[in-house]
Order: sequence, then structure tokens, then C-alpha cells
Amino acid sequence: MVNTTIKTTKKSQEIFAAAQNLMPGGVSSPVRAFKSVGGQPIVFDRVKGAYIWDVDGNQYIDYVNTWGPAICGHAHPEVIAALQEALEKGTSFGAPSIQENILAQMVIDAVPSIEMVRFVNSGTEACMAVLRLMRAFTGRDKVIKFEGCYHGHADMFLVKAGSGVATLGLPDSPGVPKSVTSNTLTAPLNDLEAVKTLFEQNRDQIAGVILEPVVGNAGFIPPDAGFLEGLRELTHEHGALLVFDEVMTGFRVAYGGAQEKFGVTPDLTTLGKIIGGGLPVGAYGGRREIMSMVAPAGPMYQAGTLSGNPLAMTAGIKTLELLQRPGTYEYLDRITKKLADGLLEIAQQTGHAACGGHIGGMFGLFFTSGPVHNYEDAKKSDLAKFARFHRGMLERGIYLAPSQFEAGFTSLAHTEEDIDRTLEAAKDVISNL
Repeated sequence: MVNTTIKTTKKSQEIFAAAQNLMPGGVSSPVRAFKSVGGQPIVFDRVKGAYIWDVDGNQYIDYVNTWGPAICGHAHPEVIAALQEALEKGTSFGAPSIQENILAQMVIDAVPSIEMVRFVNSGTEACMAVLRLMRAFTGRDKVIKFEGCYHGHADMFLVKAGSGVATLGLPDSPGVPKSVTSNTLTAPLNDLEAVKTLFEQNRDQIAGVILEPVVGNAGFIPPDAGFLEGLRELTHEHGALLVFDEVMTGFRVAYGGAQEKFGVTPDLTTLGKIIGGGLPVGAYGGRREIMSMVAPAGPMYQAGTLSGNPLAMTAGIKTLELLQRPGTYEYLDRITKKLADGLLEIAQQTGHAACGGHIGGMFGLFFTSGPVHNYEDAKKSDLAKFARFHRGMLERGIYLAPSQFEAGFTSLAHTEEDIDRTLEAAKDVISNL
């Protein structure tokens, strides 16, 4: 039976109320404030496996997974043990360590496009650096991104962005000069003809194309058949670079990321989340000839005091070791398919327009008849209905991303029973929307 008792969240409310006097909106990142789903966020106390406990003692099944990194489950005992050992040696070096070599080799062995890699501290930082590298290598300034794709909060990417920008309904961000974004061109996702037109209108001026190969920041949107292959051909034809932002999809939709899953190899790739095992990390990498442009090997400057942090490297190494074990991705795919298919079936049986799906351990549900091929399609979703769905699930102990425009994630710690309980809750909630 699903517990339909309204949870007491008095302590969460008190802490969040105090936070709003201390931090803008009471949070350190916008989507956490629950602006698009109403109500107040719960304040976490601890996490373990597939579960969250808030400061009021309520337990939830977690499908946010710290926005993807907790693919092995929160606080995995082997990751924690490795971190405890590493902590005895210090928290930060600001100097080379063997852990960097080990994780770099693991990334290179796994990701088809990467022959050399540079570690940074976040996905945003990785995307900032890769944009500079694209321009340095090609000698061109313009870049194509796709509407609804989010590549971090750097100025040049806050043009028709997804994630919190979409959630809060911000068209672009104040404080971003037009001069900075004038070289950022945009096209609808899954529209090769629009990309062809941009290349024709800006011949020999485009450094490259960057995209999430499976979009997670406008909701879950997979690529149409032939789209990634078409981008690969177009960039080759025009002497531009193809960049996959695999901060979300790297090591999640497959061990080698979306590029392994779909058999399309970009020139450069950005990574994050999973390769830090839950600690702050980012990375970018690609062909050796391109990466050799990066200082000190080459003239393109990029640096970071905490880059290659030994704790983040250690957690990433252990996480990737766990993911290499037999049956890992088969299990993730099976439970995620059961969840995604189950949610769609419940919606359809109860007369609600819905579409969605999954790839590996990543899934999504839109309250629209669909199909959803791009951000414009995603915006047709019934946001008020999603907000009611989110609140109902939260009250029944299921923690989903607090935005229609965010993908969901499963982990190896989720059990069949967790999925069954989630679907039971969803049936109760959706039937009463």
C-alpha cells in the first residue's frame, strides 16, 4: 500500500524560510527552489542507496540522484571506503597526483572520441573551456547550439537555454552582453535543415556544433534517427568541430556514453557528474591534435586550482570500477524501462495525454500528447498538471526532479520493489490529477 498521509515538513519549512534571508531564493542553484512545481522544497538530511531522508525524518525514493552522479546509489560503501583512505592523505593538492593518471586512462579507454583529457571542476567549466578550444583550433568564432540544450551558465551559452532557464521562464539572462552571444547561433533540436541553413549563411565562420546527444535539460529528448549522423557529416563538410556535451549522458546511457550508444564519434566531448562519483568534477577531451592546443602543451589557456582534486579523482575511479562489473547497464536499462513504460501506461489508462521514454538509466515523462522532438514540443506540456503530479508523488515518498524540463535518473541501488512502489504511487496520483 502507498502511504498517502501528508508528510510533516515543519523543519524543512523553517530551514528554507531562514535560507531565503541568506541566499538568493534560499538556494545555491535555481531549480532546487521548486518555483515551477509550487510548495516548498524539502531539506535533505542524509542519503543512502536509492533513498533520501529529510530533516523531518521522512524517507523518499530518489529519482534525481544529485542530478545524475549517484548512478551506483548514494554513499556506496566502496566509494566511501576509498574516499576515507584518500582523506588521510589530504583534501587538495593543487599538484599532479597518480589518481589523475588512473582516471584519465579510464576515461580515454571508455569514451570513443577521447585521446587526451583535461579535468576541471564542473560541467559548466568544461563547456566554457571546450568552446574556447573549438575557436582556438579552427580560428573561427561562431558556434551552433540547440534550443533548450543547457551547457552550463556561462554567458555565451545562455541563449535559448534549458534547465533552470527553462524552468523559470527566463528567455535569456540579464547581465549577458549582446556582444558575448552574438556569435552563438541556435537551431531547433532534431532539425538538420536548420543547421544546414546556418552553415550556408555563415560559411567558413562556424567553429563547431555543440549539443546534448540525449537532451536532459529540456526534459528527456532523444535524438531522431539520423540526426547525430547528419551533424557528423555536416561538420566534416564545413571544416567545423562536433562536440557532444555528455555531462549527463557520459557513463549513464552506456559506459562509453551516447557516442558509444549511437555509434557517432564527435571531435570533442565534455563530461562531469558520474566521473566524480558524487564530488564536484568536470572534464573535456578529444582528439590528440585538438587537445594539444591546451596549455601548457599549446597556446590556449585554461587552468584551475582545484582541478584534478584527489578526492574527486578517487571517487570517480571507484565509481567507474563499479560500472564495469557484469550486468550493470543491463540492470539499469531493465528497471528504467519498467519505470518509464509503467508511467506512460498509467497516464494513458487514466485518460491523460503523456509521452516519454528512457535510454539506459535516464528517463522522462511529458504531460503532452507528443511526440517531443525539441524544446518547442516540450513547452506544449501541461505544466500545471506536472506540478500537481510532482506534489502528489512527493507526498507519497517519491522524489522527482522539480521541473517538467529535467530528466530523471535511476541507479543500481534501485530495486524492483522501489519501481513497483513508485508505479503504485503514480497510479494513485495520476488517477486523481
